[in-house]
Amino acid sequence: MSGYILCQTKKADVPYYVENISTNIYSIEELCYYLYHNLYLVDDSIMNEGLCDWLDEELQLHSLAAKLRPKVGKFASAEDFLYPIFKEINYLTYEELRALNVKLIKYDKEAPLIREKKKGDALAENGMYVNAIRVYQKLLERKDLEAVREGITRELWHNLGCAYSYLFQMEKAVDCFEKEYLCGNTKDALKTYLIAYKSIRTPIEYESRLTELEVGEDVRREIAETLNHFARKPETPVYSQHVDGLLEQFMTDYHRSTGS
Repeated sequence: MSGYILCQTKKADVPYYVENISTNIYSIEELCYYLYHNLYLVDDSIMNEGLCDWLDEELQLHSLAAKLRPKVGKFASAEDFLYPIFKEINYLTYEELRALNVKLIKYDKEAPLIREKKKGDALAENGMYVNAIRVYQKLLERKDLEAVREGITRELWHNLGCAYSYLFQMEKAVDCFEKEYLCGNTKDALKTYLIAYKSIRTPIEYESRLTELEVGEDVRREIAETLNHFARKPETPVYSQHVDGLLEQFMTDYHRSTGS
């Protein structure tokens, strides 16, 4: 597999819709690319009869569809579903196949809770912030998080806060970052919380919060340096003839990230 996708099979007239990331797939190569790069998103939203029907009817890959159909169901493993698809067009090089084997071995050993957390991370990385938020919120309802892995509660609050901030829901983001800080009282968590807090509060409120938390001069200085760094970044000019296209892209990105 290289940096481009060279289609060896026919393209579908009707695409397969990957619900997890709101994306249409038109070829077996695109399907392979998605599966290889999104292991934690390989679930029953894609391992289903609908995919088998699409491979059979749209791509005319009758043999592959027949191999996959018996594997559809709640007991199907990602490995059982992935390998026949990759082998159909010898999509992976030997080294990539070895790397995938290592990933799958690690995947099989992970606790379901960890897999679900990484699913949320994968959704966020693909810009599907609302779906990621749902995953993180459901996990944070559990009482056994720290028993599975120490520090995971703090990680979940941080990632949830980031997801909210990408949707410009800063009040909720600040609340999450505060909970992250209360979980561990680390300097990085404190800085993240205060930077977010400063973005939605008045200077007086911000200074008052610094005093309440007894924030030292070193942290205050680091926050100021971080904010100055971002303030110095040059803005990208938007010319009038590009506005319509830019607004259209914003709208597309919004609908994609919210799953609407």
